[in-house]
Amino acid sequence: MGPRSNEAIRMSSKPKRKGPVEQDVLRLVMDAGDEGVLQSELWKSMGVDSREGSRAILRLERRGLIARRKELHSGRWTYRLFSKRKYVTIDEIKDIPCTFCDLEPRCGESELSPENCERMVAWITSMLNEGTEQRPHEEA
Repeated sequence: MGPRSNEAIRMSSKPKRKGPVEQDVLRLVMDAGDEGVLQSELWKSMGVDSREGSRAILRLERRGLIARRKELHSGRWTYRLFSKRKYVTIDEIKDIPCTFCDLEPRCGESELSPENCERMVAWITSMLNEGTEQRPHEEA
């Protein structure tokens, strides 16, 4: 047997990938945004069969990272996948009260703390209210 080329050695030493990696699936579902992605389209874009993909989806669903909604598409039943995890943007965190609070230097030194701060309570309440309004695809 003759010597192998460096390229052949590099290619054979790469770990073989078995099925979709959950992190890749989650990233693609997150990238789909609020409209979600059809499970069947996800498998095609990843180049995996439905059996492999379904296992990854079930694991992500059990961990509470994605939601599935059954949907009839082109005469066939499939699932539309939605991420329960969203990308964080500057716009979403710029209003955190502690970031620019004039009372922050005294916070925790007296009775003032994040646990009893009116600004913090108001901000958390508004974020919770926005979150429940933006989840129309979750089933009850």
